[in-house]
Amino acid sequence: MKKVLLVAALSLGTMTAIAQETETAVEEVSTEMMEAQDAFAEIALEEVPEAITEALEVAHPGATVAKAYINEASQYKLEVATEEGEAVELYADAEGNWIEM
Repeated sequence: MKKVLLVAALSLGTMTAIAQETETAVEEVSTEMMEAQDAFAEIALEEVPEAITEALEVAHPGATVAKAYINEASQYKLEVATEEGEAVELYADAEGNWIEM
């Protein structure tokens, strides 16, 4: 009977340790992803490349840029207000190509 209890205790301890390691790894990945997305610095609207403003007019006619941000990879994050009054967040590269983030 003592062996059964010992085996059960060891099994429970091992499972707990594995669960903690997995949870820590998930938290680290989530933090890294948030840091990558938060690496954007606000810029003046006049600094947004013309290629992006032209692409915005084609993709979302009548939309206006409320705020613009740039990251180290020269990717732009735009907070846009559509004609319908919706707030949209868009991402583009310097050439005006839309990207998924």
